[in-house]
Amino acid sequence: MSVIEGINEANQKELFKKYEAKYKALADQLRLKIMYELNQRGQVCVCDLTEIVELPQSKLSYHLKILLDADLITREKIGTWNYYRLHEAEVRGLLSEELCCIFYPEKK
Repeated sequence: MSVIEGINEANQKELFKKYEAKYKALADQLRLKIMYELNQRGQVCVCDLTEIVELPQSKLSYHLKILLDADLITREKIGTWNYYRLHEAEVRGLLSEELCCIFYPEKK
């Protein structure tokens, strides 16, 4: 179901809440840096990401959780380590015309 077909008063609040979480997650320079590095490097181990973004693991975990909750990144556990990757479909959705359709739906 596309955004255009799915929007109505009943789910409008939930849809706005979803986008609010995504944009709040993007409204932080450290999280943008994390996303940028994941985009440049592909799948990255959390152990390497701490060095790349120069954050202790506790602070990095906080930011990763926000990005995960907003569905902007994905996590895969391999052995004892978590590996993170940019959720490209979600990020592209925020940068595409899809969001525009919420505010400017086609007239039927």
